[in-house]
Amino acid sequence: MILTIAITLAAAVIGFVLPLRWGVLGFLGAVAVLFFAQMLISAAGGYAGSPLSESLLLFGGSWVSYLGFNAQITYRAFMVPVVVLGAVMIWRQRRPS
Repeated sequence: MILTIAITLAAAVIGFVLPLRWGVLGFLGAVAVLFFAQMLISAAGGYAGSPLSESLLLFGGSWVSYLGFNAQITYRAFMVPVVVLGAVMIWRQRRPS
């Protein structure tokens, strides 16, 4: 939960800092960076707080399976940061210059 809040705050900051001229590609790039950051931080924490070596044992020693599992978990928790990033960017584009 704390990681989702931290990534959401980072999304809000990036939404205010990202140049509007970058448009959709800038938005998609920011989303990709935030997603991979959240996924890698989640993966570095281990499965349910266990050490990384024990976490890999649960996935048969496969890094691909372990990272895929973390990608699924991140995908489910990533809606709020994307909505915040999108809302900030839309608000910035709609306000009068």
